[in-house]
Amino acid sequence: MIEALALEAARHWGGHSPRLIRNRENAVFEVTLPTGPAALRLHRMGYQSDAAIWSELWWCAALSAQGVAVPAALPSLTGDLLVTLSNGRKASVIAWVEGEALGIAGQPFDMPLPLLLERHHALGRLIADFHAATARLTLPAEFTRPRWDIPGLVGETPFWGRFWEHPEASAEQRVTLLRARAFLQEALQDHAKTAPIVPVHADVLRENILVNGNSLSLIDFDDSGWGLALYDLGTVLSQNLYEPAYGDIRDALMQGYGTTDTAMVEVFTLARTCASVGWTMPRLPPGDPVHPRHLARACMWAEHVMNGR
Repeated sequence: MIEALALEAARHWGGHSPRLIRNRENAVFEVTLPTGPAALRLHRMGYQSDAAIWSELWWCAALSAQGVAVPAALPSLTGDLLVTLSNGRKASVIAWVEGEALGIAGQPFDMPLPLLLERHHALGRLIADFHAATARLTLPAEFTRPRWDIPGLVGETPFWGRFWEHPEASAEQRVTLLRARAFLQEALQDHAKTAPIVPVHADVLRENILVNGNSLSLIDFDDSGWGLALYDLGTVLSQNLYEPAYGDIRDALMQGYGTTDTAMVEVFTLARTCASVGWTMPRLPPGDPVHPRHLARACMWAEHVMNGR
């Protein structure tokens, strides 16, 4: 069924031979266009509105036009960035990006430390370039994306769910997560007094960073939205908390980005670890081993950050 939909979608771009790459939030295929390979996405139904998907595609095209290393959205044969398929599902196509993922979630890095730090310094620079280029854009009036602002992270209805109510959390973990929520509300409100709400990628994970020689590219803007800029650094670091060289990785990332606010970067790392706990609840079955891992990580980091401040 999914392959037939991909073939139907590919024809809207004059493409053929879709090959499934992954099927998670969206189904992603490599597809052959007259101009060469591209990435075809079948968007998960009910997750993002048409306006939000269109906004993401417009944004990526605008960033790519400024020379930022993100994949441009490609218009269909009729000039549309977003196409509706026969079953109502939405499809889009973005430019193919060569490279291998920086790493794999849950697996320690397997590269020499100097190279690891060099790549995180370059990643910080890429995030800074992406933020600077976004600030230069004039967003269209219809631009709309999810909220990763304070309500979106720790309000009554966070975008990824009420993480402090995770059904598999122990009583002690629930207490820690409630304390973390209150701590984050105060810390983020203080930070937001001088930091604007801006468009952020919100999912700068290892698998969304492609390495091609000495260059990096950032892909998968599906969860991008309005938030505070340092959240993108916190997302990167959330996957590195158990790395032996965590402190060096953090410092290299921050130096590349151009910030010295270690305390606030680690607060945003806590925000991401908590959000990830919420992410698991509607997506993973009870008993999935990711639940206890995400809970343990969020609580560990909450104690570290709250005790440190």
